Amino acid sequence: MDDIIIKPIGIIHTPHKEIKNMPIQPMAAGDAKGYIELLPEYTDGLKDLEGFSHITLLYHFHKVNGYELQVVPFMDTEKRGIFSCKAPKRPNAIGTSTVKLLSIEKNILHIEQVDMLDGTPLIDIKPFFPKYDNRENVSIGWLEKSKDIPVQKMKADERFKN
Repeated sequence: MDDIIIKPIGIIHTPHKEIKNMPIQPMAAGDAKGYIELLPEYTDGLKDLEGFSHITLLYHFHKVNGYELQVVPFMDTEKRGIFSCKAPKRPNAIGTSTVKLLSIEKNILHIEQVDMLDGTPLIDIKPFFPKYDNRENVSIGWLEKSKDIPVQKMKADERFKN
């Protein structure tokens, strides 16, 4: 299989300077604000995005090296397969977060509920559309036992640091 080369389209700026104590999901980030500095050559691609309240970001976990096929995720105490959790130490170190879009000024997108490190390379932006992005009657596997844990109070530790 051929390699895939993905180039960043911008940089995500956030108040989170280190992994420890970061929110583990956008919902846990509360009103933490940040901004995306989109590379100028992609500015025209922002046309019509200002009408959306939320956007989904795809980004590179740039401070994570290597991966493990089984990890102890933040919301559990036993090892799980990497593809059954959202841990950052992944074969392709790609993260995804749905954040609130506050405003757009030229190539700068002001966002809220940021749960990624400052300086994170942005791979793509997609509009959030609840009719297509939410599902009913879902099963959540091993997370079923953790579904009532208040994720808003959870913070990252250093378990996925290099």
